[in-house]
Amino acid sequence: MIPNIYQGDYRRLIVFPLALIIISLFFIPQIKLGVDFQGGTLIIIDLKQHVDPDQLRVNLAQEGISGTVKVYTTSFGEKAEVEIPQNPDLVEADTLIGLFNTKLDEVARLEAQANGNASYMDQYLAGRKDLNNISDSLFTLAGNDSKAENFTNLNTLKSAVSGSYRAVYDNYKGVISKSIDKYVSYSSFSLQSVSPALSAQFITNALNVAMIAAVLTTLLVFIFFRDFIPSVAVLTGALSDIIIALGAMGLLGIPFTLASFAALLMILGFSLDTDILLTMRMLKRAGDPREKAFDAMHTGVTMSVTALFAFLILYIISLYTHISIYSEISGVALAGLFGDIFATWGINAVTLLLHVEGKI
Repeated sequence: MIPNIYQGDYRRLIVFPLALIIISLFFIPQIKLGVDFQGGTLIIIDLKQHVDPDQLRVNLAQEGISGTVKVYTTSFGEKAEVEIPQNPDLVEADTLIGLFNTKLDEVARLEAQANGNASYMDQYLAGRKDLNNISDSLFTLAGNDSKAENFTNLNTLKSAVSGSYRAVYDNYKGVISKSIDKYVSYSSFSLQSVSPALSAQFITNALNVAMIAAVLTTLLVFIFFRDFIPSVAVLTGALSDIIIALGAMGLLGIPFTLASFAALLMILGFSLDTDILLTMRMLKRAGDPREKAFDAMHTGVTMSVTALFAFLILYIISLYTHISIYSEISGVALAGLFGDIFATWGINAVTLLLHVEGKI
């Protein structure tokens, strides 16, 4: 039978989880952003013949395409992944289309005012000149000979600018396709390109979700327990799990993507589940505090081990299929669940015991 770890000086249990957190803080800055958050292009190629990843990287660099290349074997055959950082032309196109859309609203308003009152004509002409300059820059970037001054109707101009914006992306994809055709024999390939604007939107949405989750969690925990120290203990446990999971991402090279972000949110929910389970048994049940903590640990660790086993299977599957989403989700989940065992029963349980026994 496993002895009750909370008998004796249970405060020593806090040492290992604190060490994990400190080590994790060291590796967090090493986390790399994936294509979802930094923008760029990810190409997955189903190969007919084996290619050397280093040689392919050199060949693509000669074509003006710099990136990382991975080749791996799956149950469906050999595949290659080419990840290309954000292209300067795409960044400029995104900047220009953003400026155009902002300026278009202003010019449309000035045009309507100038049609009704000639005193607005100079402002309209100045605004239209700026809009034309922005449009011409995008036309040039797309290899289009059109001139904005030839479009008297703003809606027609907007349609032409939108077409040129799409052409910049199509031209870039065409260059990549021709380069791959030149050096790789393949049955099919998929190309995922994330624009700077979209990646910025992903980051904004991710931060908003994280902040909303933190605020709602804090409010609900404080409202439910109405006790400062247990509430802080619950939130500390959740934060500890996230820190440990982020540290593992930096250590193992798991990129920060939408998949890994979703896994972090899942870890947050699981952590709150085990922390609230512990807190409920410690505060709501009668009996010896140390026995209650140990009893809660039996249930909580069983839950954690079951979840660990499930995600371990997913991770093993990812090793054979090389599906990045599987490896990112399972890797983050395994690290977070492992950290949750030590954070919940080494930090939260110790804090609650000290509180229940009147030591803090």
